[in-house]
Amino acid sequence: MKQALTAIVLTLLSVSPGWAEPADHYPKGSEALLQQLKQTIPNLGIEAVTEAELPGFYLLELSNGQTLYGTKEGKHLFSGDLFSIANGQIVNYAENRRAMKRKRLMDMQPADDMVVFSPAGQTKTYVSVFTDVDCSYCRKLHQEMAELNALGIEVRYLAYPRGGLGTPTYAKIVSAWCAENPNDAITALKSGLNIPSKECSNPVASQYQLGQQIGVTGTPAIVTEDGRLLPGYMPAAQLAQAVGL
Repeated sequence: MKQALTAIVLTLLSVSPGWAEPADHYPKGSEALLQQLKQTIPNLGIEAVTEAELPGFYLLELSNGQTLYGTKEGKHLFSGDLFSIANGQIVNYAENRRAMKRKRLMDMQPADDMVVFSPAGQTKTYVSVFTDVDCSYCRKLHQEMAELNALGIEVRYLAYPRGGLGTPTYAKIVSAWCAENPNDAITALKSGLNIPSKECSNPVASQYQLGQQIGVTGTPAIVTEDGRLLPGYMPAAQLAQAVGL
C-alpha cells in the first residue's frame, strides 16, 4: 500500500528529487505531517510549509510548482487548489501564492538572456513567453508581434524546447540565441526557414529548467508582469485584455 501510494503521488505530481529538512520556519504543529511524508515519500521536494486557509490543514509548496494540502496529524493529503467564496468573488489561494513565486523568479532573470521584442513607442507592460520554435501556436503568436507591440506590450522570449534538451529543436533554439541577431533568427525559424547552426554560452537549458519549475507544461506559456501564468496561445486583443490594457 505504501509503495502504491508513493507511485501514485509521484506520477500525479512529477515531484522533483530532494527534501527540505524540517526547520524553524516551518509552522509549529506540522511536525507529524512532515515526518509522515518524509517516511512515505522520501524524495518529495518541499519548498515551503504554511498554515492553510482551511482550518486543520497545512499548505505545502513543492519545488515543481505543485501544491499539496495535508492534515496536522499527517493522515490525509490532497493535491490541487483551494478556493474561497466570499462577497461574490472566488479566490484561488494556491494560485495566488504560485503567482508570487513566479514573479519573484522571473524578476531574477536577466533581460540580456532573453530575446526581446519591444514597442517602438511606449511600453505599457510586458509578458515573458516560454517559446518553442517548432510549435504551431508559438508561430501564430509570433505572427501577431507587430500588433502586440503596437498595443504597448513588450514580448520577452525565454527558450523552452518542448522535446527537451539535446533534441533537434533544442539545437535550433541554441542557434537562434547564439545568432548575431537573435530577433531575426527567431523570426526566421518561426517562419519555417533554416538558420546557420551555432553554439555559444547560452541560457537555453537554464530557461527550460526555469519553465519546468514554475509550471510550464506546453508552449507558448505566457507569464504576465504580476506572475500569472496564461497557458497557450491568445490572440493579441485577448492577451491585451488579460494583462489589463
